[in-house]
Amino acid sequence: MEAIPGKIASAEEALSHVRDGSVIAVSGFNLATAPEYLIEKLYELYKETGHPKRLFLMSDAFPGSPGRGLDLIAKQLYEERDSDFLEAILMPYLGWSVWLQKMVADEMLEAYTWSIGVMAYWFREVGSGRPGLVTKVGLHTFFDPRHEGGFMNERAKKARRATAEVINVGGEEYLLYRAPKPEVALIRGSTADEIGNLTMEDEAMYGSVLSIAQAVKALPRKGTVVAQVERIARYGSLNPKEVVVPGPLVDSIVVAPPEKHWQVSSIQYDPMIAGRILPPPRLAEPVPLDLRKTIARRVLLEMARDIVELGRPIIVNLGIGIPSLVAKVALEEGVQDLIHVTIESGVWGGDPLYGPDFGAAIGPYAIIPMPDQFSIYEGGVIDAASLGFLQVDKDVNVNPSMLPGRIPGPGGFPVIVTGAPKLYYAGAFTAGKREIRVGEGRLEIRKDGDIVKFVRRVYKSFCACRRLAEGREIMFITERAVFRVDSEGLVLVEVAPGIDLEKDVLAKMEFKPKVSPRLDTMDERIFREGKMGVRDELLKAIRA
Repeated sequence: MEAIPGKIASAEEALSHVRDGSVIAVSGFNLATAPEYLIEKLYELYKETGHPKRLFLMSDAFPGSPGRGLDLIAKQLYEERDSDFLEAILMPYLGWSVWLQKMVADEMLEAYTWSIGVMAYWFREVGSGRPGLVTKVGLHTFFDPRHEGGFMNERAKKARRATAEVINVGGEEYLLYRAPKPEVALIRGSTADEIGNLTMEDEAMYGSVLSIAQAVKALPRKGTVVAQVERIARYGSLNPKEVVVPGPLVDSIVVAPPEKHWQVSSIQYDPMIAGRILPPPRLAEPVPLDLRKTIARRVLLEMARDIVELGRPIIVNLGIGIPSLVAKVALEEGVQDLIHVTIESGVWGGDPLYGPDFGAAIGPYAIIPMPDQFSIYEGGVIDAASLGFLQVDKDVNVNPSMLPGRIPGPGGFPVIVTGAPKLYYAGAFTAGKREIRVGEGRLEIRKDGDIVKFVRRVYKSFCACRRLAEGREIMFITERAVFRVDSEGLVLVEVAPGIDLEKDVLAKMEFKPKVSPRLDTMDERIFREGKMGVRDELLKAIRA
């Protein structure tokens, strides 16, 4: 069978139909599933002809990494003070683009943000012909219109093209998230056949590729889907069960050069990331004993208690930063088979990658579409989550990432905290330059950080944890203090051996928490070299 005329095209041909003012949906969890070649070619077309311009760009996460994809374009736009190409963005995460954050801060475009899970599922809802996504995610936080409505700057507040509205369903409050229906999709796969069937066998994840295509093709106005691929196959040669996007949903296929189709930011291709092969068994290298490891160990002990309580392995989400170390500590303790680690991108198991490569893993045992992964989080299917925090206030509002001049966005945080039955926030007690010694079963603070993280009021709230406390277990775990949350607020329940309660904890908070009358000392094993012996304890408890 011959290719449908015009379906296999050059990037210039495929993108020449994009009109000024178009709403464009772009796939991308960092560089994974990001159609880097199409993004850069679209900008080149604008530079050469002045069109298309005034674009509204939206994504399920962020299509790029430092120096690549959208970040590369944002750098040029910012340095040239060009506000014509992009008029608006709706993206969950800008953390890998300093330049796009600068554009937002300088009011060069309208900037809106929703959680990754809200965004991924919003595409699916729009693809079903619905007006938007109805969810409890974001109530009483930055996304609630009674607070800031998800607007990241003044231009967005005035234009109000992506909104959240409080609605009542059966006597309960929900948010209805709405934004313009996308008219163009720029998506990515590994292989396309002659009629456009799209497979993703070499990708690190599925992301929201199908949902984005569905949203663009839905009524009332069917849009255009352009797919970037590595190769073209003959029609009929692809396994139908491996087709992620059926060919009739794809209008144009563009073959990208290899240098514009990397799996993740630092790896062009690794079959272990694609799930084609598993890495050989290896002995875990011990994580160096420092402040970060002590926190990860304390989280692991809490998860070990969950395993004993439930009498089975548990499913968890681990966020970026210190929480991600829990996976390595679990491997070191030999309990990785009892803790099923999941990532927002839809990756299960394996050795998660970090930094701009976050979202992928070496040797995962399952990969599912991202909207389905966030259904698992929002529905409370997982057993626990460990996430980082930047600020916590006296009302137990949590700010995971944003400060003046630092606006990376919420990422997957809001959905995960809404659904997880148990939340173990993990982070250092203070920020700034510190000299903290760990060893011999003790913690010694020689020089403390000068930035307070337990503040009177957070800069931006992404979790109203006090409202979630009823019927759920929420903890804040640091290297020197452990807090639980009840309906009245934070309760200090543990302190590290070797620290002074007044000087090292209470004096470094802008508010006074309740102190448990049964204040305990953190397990000394956390602060010693060598294994803690968690596996033996778990096996004994489970057998008993």
